[in-house]
Amino acid sequence: MKITVNGSNGRMGCEVVKMLLDEVRGCTLAAAVDVNAPEAANYPTFSSLENVNVDSDCIIDFSHHSATLAVVNYAVSSGLPAVIATTGQTDEELEYIKAASKSVPIFFSANMSLGVALLAELAKLTAKTMKGADIEIIETHHNRKLDAPSGTALLLADEIKQVRENANYVYGRHGQAKREQNEIGIHAVRMGNIVGIHEIRVGTDSQTITLKHEAHSRALFAEGAIAAAEFLQDKPEGLYNMKDMVNS
Repeated sequence: MKITVNGSNGRMGCEVVKMLLDEVRGCTLAAAVDVNAPEAANYPTFSSLENVNVDSDCIIDFSHHSATLAVVNYAVSSGLPAVIATTGQTDEELEYIKAASKSVPIFFSANMSLGVALLAELAKLTAKTMKGADIEIIETHHNRKLDAPSGTALLLADEIKQVRENANYVYGRHGQAKREQNEIGIHAVRMGNIVGIHEIRVGTDSQTITLKHEAHSRALFAEGAIAAAEFLQDKPEGLYNMKDMVNS
C-alpha cells in the first residue's frame, strides 16, 4: 500500500515518513508533501498537493487544520481515502470533512492512539456508573502546541457528554464561583517537550477514580495513522474514527 503524507516536514509528518520508508506494516511512501519539502530527498517530494503526480492508495494529513479544504478537495478529486490527523478545525472546516466523506472514505480523529480510544470508553463507563460525580479533564503538552484545550481533551469530554447529556464545559477555572454539579472542567498545561498526557478525574465526596494516558513517543500516533489508512482500504465512502477501527 502506497501512502502520500501531507505535512511531511512537521514533527508528526516526519514520523510517518520514517515509518513508511521502513515499510512499517508493509506500507510504503508514495510522496511527501510540504511547503518546506526537502529538495534532495531520495523519494518524491512536492510543495503542494496540486503538484503531486504519482500514484497513491491513501493520503495522511498531519499538516495544519487550515489545510483541511485543500486536503479534502485533493482526496475527492483523486478518489483517494484520507486520514485527517490534525486538530483545531473550525466549524466550517468540519463541514468540509463531512461533505467530502459523502464521496470518499475519510478517517478523522483528534487522536490516533488506540490507548486514548480505550481511555475514552473507560471514561464514559466511569461517568455513567458514578452518577453525580465531579469530572475534571487535565491535558498536558509541549510548549509549542498551538491549540488549547487539545482536540483529545475535547474528544474525551464529548464521549463523557454522551452519558451526561446536561454537562457544560468549563475551560480553566478562575474567579469566585462554586463548582456546579453538571460541569466538566477542562484544563490545559503547556510545558517543555511533553508529547501528551491526558488525565480524567471522577470524584465524589468519598472516593476518586483517576484515568490517565501518557504518550511516550510520537511514534504511536504515526503507527495509528498508518493503521487507519489500512483500515480505510476496503471501506465505502463515509466518515470513520478510532472507535470504528477499535470495534472492527
